[in-house]
Amino acid sequence: MYSPPELKLIPLISQVICFKEDTTDSGGSESKIISLMVKVISVVSSMDSEPQPESTKLMSLVTQAISVFKSMDLDSQPEPLSKLITMFTKKLSMDSDCDDSEFLSLYYETFKLDPRPELISIIPKIVSLFTTTTDPELTPLVAETWRLKSSEPESEFISLLSQIYYFNTLFGELSSESNIMELIPKTVLYISLIRQIISLVSSLDLDSQPKPQTEIMSVLTQTVSVANSVSESEPEWECISLMTRFIALIRSSDPEQMPPAQLFVLLNNVASHIYSMDEDSELGSLIGQLFEFSDPSDLEPPEEEWELDHLISLSPQLKVELVQGKFHVTGKVQRKSQEKGQCLPGNRQRVYLAARVGGEEATHFLCKDCNGEDHEECEKTLVEVTHHLHPKHSLQLVSQKKKKSSSRIQPRKCFCCDEDLDKIFYYCEACDYAMNIACTNKPPVLSIDHPKWHEHTLSLFPRRAFLTCNLCALSDASSPIYMCPPCDFVVHLRCMKLPRVIRISRHPHRISFTPSFSDNQGDWSCGVCRKHIDNDYGGYSCNKNDCSYAAHSRCATQSNVWDGIDLDGVPEDIEEEVEEPFLRISHGIIQHFSHQQHHLRLDDNTGGDYDDNKECQACVTPIYFGKFYSCVECDFILHEACANLSRKIHHPIHPHLLTLVGGCDGVPNFYDNCSACLWSCIAGFFYECGKEGCSFKLHVQCATVSEPLVQESHNHPLFLTSKPGEQSACSVCREARPEFTNETFNCIECEFSLCFGCATLPQKVRYKHDKHILTLSFGEETSTMMHWCEACERRINPKERFYKCDEYCCNTLHIECLIGKDLYMKSGSYFDLDGRKLAILRNNHMSRPTCFGCRKRCPYKIVVQNSLLIFCSISCL
Repeated sequence: MYSPPELKLIPLISQVICFKEDTTDSGGSESKIISLMVKVISVVSSMDSEPQPESTKLMSLVTQAISVFKSMDLDSQPEPLSKLITMFTKKLSMDSDCDDSEFLSLYYETFKLDPRPELISIIPKIVSLFTTTTDPELTPLVAETWRLKSSEPESEFISLLSQIYYFNTLFGELSSESNIMELIPKTVLYISLIRQIISLVSSLDLDSQPKPQTEIMSVLTQTVSVANSVSESEPEWECISLMTRFIALIRSSDPEQMPPAQLFVLLNNVASHIYSMDEDSELGSLIGQLFEFSDPSDLEPPEEEWELDHLISLSPQLKVELVQGKFHVTGKVQRKSQEKGQCLPGNRQRVYLAARVGGEEATHFLCKDCNGEDHEECEKTLVEVTHHLHPKHSLQLVSQKKKKSSSRIQPRKCFCCDEDLDKIFYYCEACDYAMNIACTNKPPVLSIDHPKWHEHTLSLFPRRAFLTCNLCALSDASSPIYMCPPCDFVVHLRCMKLPRVIRISRHPHRISFTPSFSDNQGDWSCGVCRKHIDNDYGGYSCNKNDCSYAAHSRCATQSNVWDGIDLDGVPEDIEEEVEEPFLRISHGIIQHFSHQQHHLRLDDNTGGDYDDNKECQACVTPIYFGKFYSCVECDFILHEACANLSRKIHHPIHPHLLTLVGGCDGVPNFYDNCSACLWSCIAGFFYECGKEGCSFKLHVQCATVSEPLVQESHNHPLFLTSKPGEQSACSVCREARPEFTNETFNCIECEFSLCFGCATLPQKVRYKHDKHILTLSFGEETSTMMHWCEACERRINPKERFYKCDEYCCNTLHIECLIGKDLYMKSGSYFDLDGRKLAILRNNHMSRPTCFGCRKRCPYKIVVQNSLLIFCSISCL
């Protein structure tokens, strides 16, 4: 692992070497070289000259050079060297009077001195580390130099594209489990890569590329052309508009500084639109083709040095890609190096095909240079096998190439063990049949005795067939089938693992497996997916006699519904009494758990004057109408409904118990988001999971919205029917947010989805300059009437959502202008953003301040203050 100073030095020294060896550069090269040299010396001069334990060879030489320089008597040095050091000192002090030609002339003269000064003799040793070496430790230095020396821009483009692909996959693996703060450094690097690729593409004159173009340059040219031709009426327009803003902002920001928060927000929005883009559209197809040129397997972190003696070599023959649940062969796996026996250690990867056989890791390795062909001393995995579960065809060893959005979708399962498929596995192209390597070594199990599910011995059905399973009622062929022919009983191997008694988040009682619903005549529907249940097959039903809740076997055991615990034989716990949210002092007077120092009094705002400065401390929204509790001694206010929020709840989209938290301690972090919507949990009340290691939390608005959801935005009721791994774009705001929950409210009669952000927008609000109630309009597709916002005086698109007064005054307002752009933020509070403590202030002065970011008057209800600077929203920071 390189130290921070080395990470600065490596690219600088590499660029110096490249400029020195580049004889095609006419003009300006002397100044560039000297500028780079000055930067190198500046970094070196800031280092500690004391040798560090476990230093790399680069740092050892640099430390030696520093030590020699500090002990050197300048007056006793040869004239060229003493003059050179004097000029370097002036350069470092920003003295620009030094002649660049004289500077380089002195530099080269010092190398002709005989004997060569000790300081100068160290320089060739450092350069050699960047040009040629057999030392594995120094391979990255050589790679960096040769990358910079490459004259083909498409090689650099592919390299950058591959790194972006790798980060996409990395974020998919981390975002569901990691704290958002862990992702910030990776996001900064990600933005740096995008900055480089924008700069590279901008430097290319795509119209003047030689004809015929290479395949990748041809696709890149088409992609840029199609993107530039997208019109406002096309669905890709919003994505192109966001990308244009993103590119403009990334060009205007300082690459040496922390990217502004607005870049993070725009990156999030651009990524969401690209992920949700129709892959069959022209632009979506071209973007997909571009990522096909990347090879992310080259970018995975190399392992430490390890011996090959006990490892098994992998030699996949074909590359496959998962498209809409089915694998497609995309080509053959080729060796990277054509020189036999010249495999670099850094191009070998250990592959763990573990824990599926006897609980011990069966360790293999993959060599990308030779694809296993040159490692004759190692045991090799068979490239083709036959298996008793698929006797019709042989299985070939293949390597899976993940799509750019594969980290967001449900992976394919192994036919045998029902676990996720490894990167390398066995596959039959004719049958789309896939099996993990570890499973091919398992002995055949021709019969099973499983009295839990059936009284007779079950026999393996030797073919892959679409027979309906008695336990799950599905006729898929994704798992081996066992059957009892006399009883006409069929069961998937994976369904034998189904639990008997469970508790799910969608129902308050325990539910038990039932082999059929035929004893209870009538039409049954699943409480999870809301589809019909076939009475002749198994499923889950409620244990309570007077409850008719039921669910499909697979639906009830989804990871977003069930906590994975089988309660069969576990006595049902006595329900722990949930503590009340408040203590009733007298009629209309309470003491709330979140404000125990004072009493709250029940008031009624029905028909009263509206004060938009009065906000509920729980949901951080104004008291528009209805009853509310207000503190008898201070400004603390709660909606009556918010004061009655339960201290503990089970929510449909999370399998664990959630606890109500009455506000944040200390200065909250901006990236601490609600798990259902995109907004931060930095103010107000929220529910959080108490299970160790689980960071799930919900705003009270998201926690209290329930199914069936009935809204004017759609004619049918909406339900939470999303399965793990599914990603639906909201039909109203048209955003898919893969970095947050994939849960949406879905229509079971048509293709309509509503995200939590849209579902929780208030349907009725008040405006300080209108005595009537305003309602949320969900767009008038056929309207030709022109609307203007009362607050900002800009035009309102009648096809988009806005608030309007249905009374004679007919006031209309943008959603952002009325309720704000950054929701659930409380004036007077603070939050941390990338190490900066920011304040939320109310924007209620006669003269609205000017935003330091967008340079416009701040139009929203709150502003963000960073030191003495004012910003109208987070996106302007």
